[in-house]
Amino acid sequence: MGRGRVELKRIENKINRQVTFSKRRNGLLKKAYELSVLCDAEVGLIIFSNRGKLYEFCSGSSMVKTLERYHKCSYGALDASRLINDNQSSYQEYLKLKARAEVLQRSQRNLLGEDLGPLSTKELEQLEHQLETSLKHIRSTKTQFMLDQLADLQNKEQMLVEANKALRRKLEESSAQISNRVAWEAGGQNISYNRGLPPQSEGFFHPLEANSTLQIGYNPVGSDDQTDVGALQQHLNGFIPGWML
Repeated sequence: MGRGRVELKRIENKINRQVTFSKRRNGLLKKAYELSVLCDAEVGLIIFSNRGKLYEFCSGSSMVKTLERYHKCSYGALDASRLINDNQSSYQEYLKLKARAEVLQRSQRNLLGEDLGPLSTKELEQLEHQLETSLKHIRSTKTQFMLDQLADLQNKEQMLVEANKALRRKLEESSAQISNRVAWEAGGQNISYNRGLPPQSEGFFHPLEANSTLQIGYNPVGSDDQTDVGALQQHLNGFIPGWML
């Protein structure tokens, strides 16, 4: 009884799928070996299982050399053409950049007033307009820069004025405190000095105490006593009331 044709589709049973993979892998490796021996061919076979395990066969010295040979044969012409295209593109880009650099250098020399002979009248007018525009922009930038500096200096001046006012207030307060302290110390010294002096009242009323015979009322006195009373009256300059005369 012959074998029937196997339908080519994924085997759903995991065990049957693993068994089939092992059998056919071994058969494929055997066929690759037979092909390399019988036909003197360089064969390279790489197999990865569904779990990522590697199986390989190489009839040459190493798989790396076989892969390099494969790469040269398959991608050598493509790489060469790509390299040629890249070189051409780079050369075209180089030519464009070179022409642009030459134009910029010529324009720079013209702006500096050099090589003006080959220029036409229209080109000279364009150059003049460009110079005027550049000059206006430079002047505007310079003016703005000076205004910014002036504003900064005004702000610094205001800050210095405020600081000066604050220092002046502190100086006035310090001067007032020093003046009050000096006045207080001077007042304390005067008070202590006056306390050491004798009372003024005792010296002022001393002439009254000198006349021990002065009495209020009737007192028969002699002429000498009357003279003393008169002298005392003149000495007091009218401070004795009239009823005491």
